[in-house]
Amino acid sequence: MQQPHAPQAPGAARGAAAGAAAASHARRAALRRLVRSGSVRRQADLVRLLESEGYEVTQSSVSRDLRDLGVAKLGDRYVLAEDAAPPVAGLAAVAAFVDAVQPAGPNLTVVRTTIGAAQSVALAIDRERWPEIVGTLSGDDTIFIATGGVRAQRVVLARLRAAIPSAAGTGRRGRRSPRNA
Repeated sequence: MQQPHAPQAPGAARGAAAGAAAASHARRAALRRLVRSGSVRRQADLVRLLESEGYEVTQSSVSRDLRDLGVAKLGDRYVLAEDAAPPVAGLAAVAAFVDAVQPAGPNLTVVRTTIGAAQSVALAIDRERWPEIVGTLSGDDTIFIATGGVRAQRVVLARLRAAIPSAAGTGRRGRRSPRNA
């Protein structure tokens, strides 16, 4: 027969919840440390390592923690999202991937890149924090740059063409001008 629970003091439930949150925080800090060590290949490894440190975990709780911490599998090991992010290159470092730059109306500039390079180029443009740019949108090989108007667009075009030599000779249709070919 099960024993009835003794009545709890009014703040006991809050204390238990705070204790569980602290334990979860400590477990996740240990999980981060273990993932950063680079020796973790499987969730079963994490469960074993965390248990050896005194944490009560299951594969399910570790899986949830991995998801909540943004841990991803990179090749054959786990990595934290912030550790897996590629280094951000400046415009000069990604200039070789730009094929063409052209205006498309008074507020939109189109940047064509080699296949797969648009996101890296767009990120480099965003990191420049040019005040004339309202926003960027990138696909696989195309970037749309929105500006506040034709003056802002001209400034952005001039900056892009100065920073990216391959963009300097592109005309309104995104092709190299015959005089610059």
